[in-house]
Amino acid sequence: MTTAPTAPTVGAELPALEIPVTRTLIVAGAIASRDYQDVHHDAELARRKGSPDVFMNILTTNGLVGRYITDHFGPSAVLRGVAIRLGAPNHPGDTMVLTGRVEAVDGDTVTVRVVGANGIGTHVTGTVTVTVPAAGGPGPSVPGAGS
Repeated sequence: MTTAPTAPTVGAELPALEIPVTRTLIVAGAIASRDYQDVHHDAELARRKGSPDVFMNILTTNGLVGRYITDHFGPSAVLRGVAIRLGAPNHPGDTMVLTGRVEAVDGDTVTVRVVGANGIGTHVTGTVTVTVPAAGGPGPSVPGAGS
């Protein structure tokens, strides 16, 4: 869902996005990103290693952060950089709430500070750099795209 019809401005808050953290999301994200570490799909082995349950891998979190930004800025937005750090794990049955604040705007390049929190604390923090074409203008060029 695109929610930013106007040009982004420094200090603008992005609407929060609530993501239910399901066992399916955790396992599917790990498998899709080819992360076969047992703590992302085997609850019993995760418990033996000290976790209360399976937990989300960083690649799934990275994808959800990217989705949050492109859902907000629209289908022509292009992610240029995602720098995140994990904190509290995402376990099944919780909800991660992503929030963002525009930190910088330089032409069509926007930097957004992102935080994702769950019931036990901050799961992810970081910044995302995205190219956002002007309303009505052509989309940004993507190296290697086209015919």
